[in-house]
Amino acid sequence: MSATNFESRRRAERLTREELAKYQLRRLNHLLETILPHNRFYAEKLASLRRPLRSLDELAHFPYTNKDDLMGEAPMCVAQNLTYPLDHYVRFHRTSGTRGRPMAVLDTAEDWQWWLDTWQFVLDAAQLEASDRVAMLFSFGPFIGFWSANDALVARGCMTLPCGGMSTLARLEMLRTARATAICCTPSYALHAAEVAHEQKIDLRALEVRKIIVAGEPGGSVPAMRERLETAWSAQVIDHAGATEIGPWGYSDPQGLRIVETEFLTEFLSHQTGHAAREGELAELVLTTLGRYGSPVLRYRTGDLVRPIWKTDGENRFVLLEGGVLGRTDDMMIIRGVNVFPTAVEQILCGFPEVVEYRLTARKRGAMDTLTIEIEDRLNRPERVAQDLNLRLGLHVEVQSVPLGSLPRFEAKGRRFIDERRATPNS
Repeated sequence: MSATNFESRRRAERLTREELAKYQLRRLNHLLETILPHNRFYAEKLASLRRPLRSLDELAHFPYTNKDDLMGEAPMCVAQNLTYPLDHYVRFHRTSGTRGRPMAVLDTAEDWQWWLDTWQFVLDAAQLEASDRVAMLFSFGPFIGFWSANDALVARGCMTLPCGGMSTLARLEMLRTARATAICCTPSYALHAAEVAHEQKIDLRALEVRKIIVAGEPGGSVPAMRERLETAWSAQVIDHAGATEIGPWGYSDPQGLRIVETEFLTEFLSHQTGHAAREGELAELVLTTLGRYGSPVLRYRTGDLVRPIWKTDGENRFVLLEGGVLGRTDDMMIIRGVNVFPTAVEQILCGFPEVVEYRLTARKRGAMDTLTIEIEDRLNRPERVAQDLNLRLGLHVEVQSVPLGSLPRFEAKGRRFIDERRATPNS
């Protein structure tokens, strides 16, 4: 689908589940036929499996792929699932390294075009047009989100405003002088920019920004965070989900995120049982790429926790993730017998407009998980936050007020959850 092929994307969303399954099976078999003679990583994994597949049900016989499986050797740490020799690739990007060493992921020119075409679903949701001027509030590093968004916008005909290497104040001035109509950034950075604007007495509502496309964190689908950003900027927040090793798989819906199912096969593993999840059940998202031949992933366990909904009203029949990405499988804490994800705590913290910034720290105390919360609170009244957490989540946690400006600010992925449990031996 080209950047301008709006109607083709709408037809894809209207496919019945049966029509979609036939299309996905055809794409999957073509992918396997193309990559397996060359892709040593998957040729070894799938050596004993019969092909072509007669049904998508046979995908269940494939082994899962985990991030640790892909990690290549130092110093480049290139993902091991390459189909072709290095000279076939034109794009080099790296994962953030939030949970370990950064991993390099490469794309061919054809795969990069697939990225840009798939990104158009995100831009459709934002209702951006060629006349829009979009400020890219990122630095020019190996983070794939900036580059894929920038190139997809250019393919759409939009003007992109590069703001790498600029201070936040200079970026705000760029928004004003270039009359930007949209911005792309992480939720953390949009929040930080709003904070700087408040300190400098800049009225964001006087700008022409009407859309904020966010990614990199769950914040865009967290109602309290979304409301906070939309109020501060007087603009609509558009969420997006993707990953360097997978692709741009999710786009905004009023109820959460939709998965681009013409480009990704989806599976959902119950967080409780590990088997196929029922509708609405908390589940880990598993994805298979259908259009990325140079660096494919099959049955990739993303670690993202979601609630899938298939019975949706309206014309869009792609699976809905209610509430977007709800957390990570390895982030769950058990505080005094209560299962808690950082996003649930963040949802409550974002509901306090006087709380400028926060940080959660999980530690082990014996066999128990403990949680400490630091907040920059203009009212300096942490006890009211602790009371609300107790009321809404049943948590008795320590909430500490720290000086304004003392906690880190983020341009890329915010690191507000510090997990020290794995670094501390059980006692």
